[in-house]
Amino acid sequence: MSYDIILFDLDGTLTDSKPGIIKSVQYALDKCGIYEPDLDKLIPFIGPPLLESFQEFYSMERPQAEQAIGYYREYFSKTGIYENAVYPEIIELLASLTNCGKRLIMATSKPAVFATQIAKYFALEQYFTTIVGSNLDGTLTSKTEVVACALSAVSDKLRRRSVMVGDRKYDIIGAQSNHIDSIGVEYGYGTSEELSLANPTHLVANVDELKQLLVK
Repeated sequence: MSYDIILFDLDGTLTDSKPGIIKSVQYALDKCGIYEPDLDKLIPFIGPPLLESFQEFYSMERPQAEQAIGYYREYFSKTGIYENAVYPEIIELLASLTNCGKRLIMATSKPAVFATQIAKYFALEQYFTTIVGSNLDGTLTSKTEVVACALSAVSDKLRRRSVMVGDRKYDIIGAQSNHIDSIGVEYGYGTSEELSLANPTHLVANVDELKQLLVK
């Protein structure tokens, strides 16, 4: 199928944001009295909502998890946001899709204010008609809600020609919950097993394969 509307996840799909995110999590944990020297142990924080992750991975009650998010943002808003890089060939892909007349939407669980700042900093903003993210007050955090918001102004006819691109199972689940196709990308932070179990419509190994699938 040729897709006319393409939703892209941000972290692990468009950019390699691992350094900034996990250092922000490490900082937050330290402020909460938890010393975590193994940064790789924090990779699962990339993708799902932070509140859910702090509760699941460090058994925090909601008030402590919300406090941890505040600490996370202390570091991320000043430093972590820039410890990031656009994946090779992504700009070329976005330019090709735009030139083909595709409508691109960024759909991320990251707060919209940070996603917009990142898009501007890395000159990605020009390719997206809309940037949809979560709210700083903790609402609109699940990928299902984010995708629904991103598609809210899309007609039923165009929804049938829409697809969500992401590197974690949450992206696939968000697409399925909103009855659109999905593409799992294996070059991000989700394992091949995680993505396969989520049963995406398509699964690609790299940006080149993604381009072959989308540029039609």
